[in-house]
Parts: sequence; C-alpha cells; structure tokens
Amino acid sequence: MQVGSVTTPFGRRPMTLAMVASQVSSQEIGPEKSVDKWKLYRALCEARSRLGVTDRALAVMNALLSFYPKNELSADSSLVVFPSNAQLSLRAHGMAEQTLRRHLAILVEAGLLSRKDSANGKRYARRDRVGTIDEAFGFSLAPLLARAEDIERLADEVVAERLHLQRLRERLTICSRDVSKLVETALDEGVAGDWETIHLHYSALLAALPRKPSATQLAEALEEIEMLREETANQLEKQINRQKTSGNPLQNERHIQNSNPDSKPESEPAPERKQEENSVIERQDRREPIKAFPLNMVLSACPEISMYGPGGSVSSWRDLMGAAVVVRSMLGVSPSAYQQACEILGPENAAVVMACILERGGQINSAGGYLRDLTRRAEKGEFSLGPMLMALLRGNPPGERKAS
Repeated sequence: MQVGSVTTPFGRRPMTLAMVASQVSSQEIGPEKSVDKWKLYRALCEARSRLGVTDRALAVMNALLSFYPKNELSADSSLVVFPSNAQLSLRAHGMAEQTLRRHLAILVEAGLLSRKDSANGKRYARRDRVGTIDEAFGFSLAPLLARAEDIERLADEVVAERLHLQRLRERLTICSRDVSKLVETALDEGVAGDWETIHLHYSALLAALPRKPSATQLAEALEEIEMLREETANQLEKQINRQKTSGNPLQNERHIQNSNPDSKPESEPAPERKQEENSVIERQDRREPIKAFPLNMVLSACPEISMYGPGGSVSSWRDLMGAAVVVRSMLGVSPSAYQQACEILGPENAAVVMACILERGGQINSAGGYLRDLTRRAEKGEFSLGPMLMALLRGNPPGERKAS
C-alpha cells in the first residue's frame, strides 16, 4: 500500500479536520488486512442511514469500486482509482457531472473516500517500464477498508433492528386479530360485558400509531393490546365456567323429572295443543335468538342512521326504531318485509339491520331483497348481527367516524 503524508485537495476545495483524520486512519491499516469489496458494499448499503449517505452516493461508490481491478480490497496494493468524470458518469448510470461531484463530496465528508489530487487536479497513474502502477492520483478507497469492521457492525445493528421491528409488527397483527375476533365472539354469543369500550380502546390504540411507527411505539401499543386480549379472554373463560356450573343442576333436575315415565301431571294439555307447543319449541331450538347490542355500539358502527332520528339525532332505542321506519321507506323496503324482520329478529334488531343496510347502501342493489334474505337466514339460525356490526366498526375507526 502507498503510505505517505497527508495530502490536501486541489483548487479551492477546503481541507477539514475530518479529512485529515480519514487519511491518518487509512495509513494505520494493517499489512494483512483485506476484505471482499462487494460484501463490504452490501454492508455499506445496509448501514447507509447510520453513515449519512444517500442512495445516489452509494451508486457513485459502486461505480468507483468497479474501477478497482481486484475483488479484494487489500492493504498490500494500491487502493487509488482514477477514472475520468465521463467514465465515472457512464458507470453511475449516466449521472450528470454536477450531481456526480456533489455525491463524491458526500462520500468524502462521510469518511468513506479520500482524494489524492495531482498537482494539476487531473486523475492519472504513473507506470514503470513493466507497466506496474508506480503512483496514482484520484480517489483512495483506503478509508473504506480502514472502516470495514465499523461498517459491518453498523450493518448488523440495522439488520437486527429491522428484524426486531418486523417481529413486533407480526405480534401486534396477531394480537389485534385475537382481540377483534374474541370481542366478535362475545357479541355473537351474547356474553355480558362492556365489549364496545374494549373494541373502541383497541381501535384507538391502532389509530394512534403513525404510518411508520418506531419499535418503541409498536412495543407500547402491543403491551396495551395484549392486556386487552388477556382481559377479553378472561371474561370469556369466566362465562364458560359459569355455563359449566349452571349446567349440572339443570341436568340433574331433568334427570329427576324424567326418572318416572309412568307419572303424569294432573293437568295435561290435549294432544293437538301439545303437538303445536312442541313444534314451536323445536323451531325456537333450531334458531338461536339474536340479542340486542349496546346502542352506542350500533351508532358507532352506523353513524348515518342518526340524521333520520327525531331532530336529526338518535338518543334511545325508540329513536332508532323510528329512524329505521323512515329509512325503510326511503330505501324502498316493503312494509311486509320489515314487519317479518321485526317478528323474526325483534323490533330493536330489525332497526339495527336497517341501520347496517343504510351504512352499506352503495354495496347493496336491493335493500328489500337483502332484508328478506337476512330474515330467512335468521329464522334458520344462520345469521348473527355481531359480525356485521364488527365489520362496520372496523370500517369506521374512531378517528374517521362521522359526527352524529
């Protein structure tokens, strides 16, 4: 390697203390040190944000490395490359000369490159009689070799941070999905609890995250949502335990009542009436009753319905049912279709369905046909309001909901 005194740049380009430090460190490279130039370049690309270099500056560095004849940057050979601006521009994908000079200056300021200028500022090499380069003037890659370990360390840190961020995102996605589906299950099964507050809290946490959150912001949101998931799962587990506990006495009572098949009640209904009652019970068993949801949750999922209430607002279930009648007429739903929905779903839930249909108006061709289809499915026990409301809640996050 050529080792000499510190050189200053040609012309009016200033000399800085950082440039002196870069040249001094280059002269302290051990004689056995070498590194694969393209492997080091890949590490440089990973660590570019830490080193303060741009992607255009890296394109210039790539072009300079291509002029170095060997794959290994080593201390026992000349590390000076001397392409003209025209040649360098061609290998830098046609970069304009003024832009080229700006990014060369960035590489020098970052301590990845140093200038070894000739007396007249030209780049060239002197060769001996056998063609070996005796002295070269241009850009020295020695600072890049001198900082190889530092660059690789920074690259490893950047990769580790990126993997950590990716894992946090994955955990947050899974945890968010768990909370959403557990709340949906609780609503669908009619489990007692303030599920609307949990869902709104969960939605607010996600909405508060910036477009590109940091690892700290993701970790804080993940911790909050994990607590919500634990709280939701615990409430569902308690409900399951209550069902198990209350199920045993009921089963024992039925067993006692059925243990004497010969006994008959003093007053037994007529066979025709008993058959009709059994038919009604059988239909009810096939169809799980749909339970009303909190009014605040309905209005959060379906804000459009509020403007059709008395005075342009909805503050009670009575107001909601009145608004649903107005919406029914406006959407062309026949009175008979809505009456059937009220009989099967219940008046409150029929009003909620109308609010959902209004909210999804642009996606439904025939509101009346859609309502009849939902009513038929509900009668067979194949429809539940929970998933429909949850889908609308996800589509109307807290920060984007319209004011009622």
